[in-house]
Amino acid sequence: MALTDSEHSTLRRTTTIIALMAAGESVFLLPFVLARVFRPTFLDVFEITNLQLGVAFSVYGVVAMIAYFAGGPLADRYSARSLMATALVATGLGGVVLTTIPSTDVMNVLWGLWGGTTILLFWSAMLRATREWGGDHAQGRAYGLLDGGRGLLAALIASVTVLVFAVLLPVAPDVATLEQRSAAFSGVIWVFTGVTLLVAALVFLVVPANAPTEGARGRPRVSMDGVRVSMRMPTVWLHAVIVVCAYVGYKATDDFSLLARDALGYDDVQAGAIGTLSFWMRAVTAIGAGYLADRIDSSRVILWGFALLTTGSLLIASGLLFPGIAWMLIATIVTTSVGVYALRGVYFALLAEGAVPMAHTGSAIGVVSFIGFTPDVFMGPLMGVLLDGSPGVLGHQHVFASVAGFGLVGWGATMAFRRLRPTNVT
Repeated sequence: MALTDSEHSTLRRTTTIIALMAAGESVFLLPFVLARVFRPTFLDVFEITNLQLGVAFSVYGVVAMIAYFAGGPLADRYSARSLMATALVATGLGGVVLTTIPSTDVMNVLWGLWGGTTILLFWSAMLRATREWGGDHAQGRAYGLLDGGRGLLAALIASVTVLVFAVLLPVAPDVATLEQRSAAFSGVIWVFTGVTLLVAALVFLVVPANAPTEGARGRPRVSMDGVRVSMRMPTVWLHAVIVVCAYVGYKATDDFSLLARDALGYDDVQAGAIGTLSFWMRAVTAIGAGYLADRIDSSRVILWGFALLTTGSLLIASGLLFPGIAWMLIATIVTTSVGVYALRGVYFALLAEGAVPMAHTGSAIGVVSFIGFTPDVFMGPLMGVLLDGSPGVLGHQHVFASVAGFGLVGWGATMAFRRLRPTNVT
């Protein structure tokens, strides 16, 4: 039986948001999720320090900062399908290089290239497509579903790859040789690479091919006008500060698996499972935060998110949980994760609450992201210095003391945003 127009529209909207969810996480599996779930294993197999891994992240961040400005106008000009599919293929090909366990110099080049593929071609295009999907009344739901779906995919992949890693090891993790762990870890990298390339095909088949300007008076050249308009809006600058502070908290989730090993004595597989727990929290929290934001408003949800992030970080920084019962630390990680992923689920819904014109969405995202994701530059080396400079639990306390400070700044910036947003926004 043929579908009605209404059913066809619903099916198309459903498949589009699913493709956006899958793409939104898959493009970052290799640059970030791999090290987040398997950080102890990653450091050992590649024979690098926390600081050296942080430098690779910084190379990514420097390239990404340049790419944000160029990527915004590109997203206002070209179709999301073409930009996103190209980005996913290029990122996946980088994963093939990573399976060879390259040197630190090659790693730095690879992360720099990923900074271009994931940001210049992908980031603003994905977020603009999501804002258009949400329409006038479902911005919180759109971004909440996007980040929650991304979290669900990350959790599934992380859970599967932790199991794959354990299966590929011929002996127990705590007695496996470095060679055995390296071989098993290469298998995990292949899984991440394969998923990235498969999702590229999904995006090409499902996401509409129309360009953002289709139906307007022709298709204008790539212009910086939207960037100039966005930079004159005070709410855009406050939005950027909010994203900076929230993203610091997100980057700190990279430390959860290493914290579990240092504080609780967990082996690599158990530590990876703790990292995976955080991903499951993301899936649930982001979607819930998105629906809640449409009922009240996004900035109010963000205030609550910063409160939870700051509280959880202060508990870890205080040292009161060490030494302690495992469930106390895990409960704190869960609480902190709820704050982090509530923030991630809705902070780009502030585009509508701050009255950014739809025509300049990509450019505004570029401005906010250029500032907001600077933690990609400084947070990796900062964590590396703090963790390597104070080995053991003390280094983790220093990391989360820094996160708590950013949480307080973010809360204040959100209060200022609420005062300066247009008066017709409630």
